[in-house]
Amino acid sequence: MFRKAHLLFTLLCGGSTAAIMVIMSLFYLSVSEKSLYDNQFRSFQNDISTITASLEQSTSVSMQWLARIEAQNGYSIFIVDNGTPFLYNDLHSNVDPTSQSLFSESLDAYNASILVENLDPEGNTYSGIWHSEYEFTSPTTGDSFYASLIDIERNRILSQIIILFPLSSLHVSIMSQRILFLLIDLCAVIALFTFSWVFTGKLLKPLQQNHEKQLQFVAAASHELRTPLSAILASNECCQTASEEERVGFSQTIRGEGKRMNNLIDDMLTLAHSGMSRFQIDRKSVELDTLCLNAYEAFEPLCEQKCIELSLQLPDAPLIRCSCDPDRIAQVLSILLHNALSYTPEGGQINLSLFYRKERKPYFEIVVTDTGIGITDAEKPHIFDRFYRAEKSRSTKGHFGLGLSIAYEIVTGHHGKISVRDNPLGGSIFTVKLPE
Repeated sequence: MFRKAHLLFTLLCGGSTAAIMVIMSLFYLSVSEKSLYDNQFRSFQNDISTITASLEQSTSVSMQWLARIEAQNGYSIFIVDNGTPFLYNDLHSNVDPTSQSLFSESLDAYNASILVENLDPEGNTYSGIWHSEYEFTSPTTGDSFYASLIDIERNRILSQIIILFPLSSLHVSIMSQRILFLLIDLCAVIALFTFSWVFTGKLLKPLQQNHEKQLQFVAAASHELRTPLSAILASNECCQTASEEERVGFSQTIRGEGKRMNNLIDDMLTLAHSGMSRFQIDRKSVELDTLCLNAYEAFEPLCEQKCIELSLQLPDAPLIRCSCDPDRIAQVLSILLHNALSYTPEGGQINLSLFYRKERKPYFEIVVTDTGIGITDAEKPHIFDRFYRAEKSRSTKGHFGLGLSIAYEIVTGHHGKISVRDNPLGGSIFTVKLPE
């Protein structure tokens, strides 16, 4: 499921970004190409204006001057004098039959319209010189040119100069630019999809881990529920054939296992509510030393039964009140003390301490120290996971591996921190930090 989602998210993220990039590249490319064409055409117009100005100031056209213009600008020039090709067209080596055909095609296509444009309303032609520039595509070769037709009328004699500038070099530049953009876009698309694959993988990783934890939670919950349920069903079957005295024992077993199931379900609901953003924290102004004293008094008899020394350490000076949920914090104290009591052997020690740390951001610190079996470094990162028990071989009834998970959720809900470290004397030290 997550593999398919990873692929789909990669296609969505990378594809949408790549599509936007390609569209922007095509837009920029079209604008760039249009700018190249416009700049080249304006440059061609400026050259023609310069040539026209030179023609206006001279009474004759020099072949050397025409040849120099062709050589400097890459133009092809064709001259028609009263419909007769000028001698320059035959003498100049740059003009081959193909070029003469291009001149004829250009002249046939535009000469009539240009002449009509230069008639006055009474049908008389103006005397002087004028020019017109346009883009011309040869129907024979398919090549494109910028063309200019210069009309010179003097003493009712019409001379026409056709200047062609081939766009092949411009087309080569544009094609090179397109190939460059294609390569850049291709590399960018590959980079985008690679980044999208890695990025979406990192985004989905917490979801995948959460999904795996949910599956583990369901599996562990099913396992934990199956044990008391099996005991209840077995006891119920035995009750059918047992004596009255035996039925009392089986009834007590059913009642105890039922209570155990009820406690487990309560713990599971607590964690489920915390995961669904419905974990209620009812903050009040609380004296934490009172909560610690109550927890100490509640667990002192249990510790005496197991021959464990339980001590309490409170600050000598009066403490300011803490803004927290007293019931939830009392639950955290109960979980930590019960956990310490379960894993501390007879003759061990448990200490409950409360401190107020006056730092840049003052906070309360609750410390539960025991001299029990301790927790290995490999297990420390997992002890706050659901259904995790540091001593996996242990099967103490009532210990489901949910207590520390609940404590973690409660402390986190108060914007605090809970951690564990080794006790130098053996055992573990759990520390809870709560903000004011």
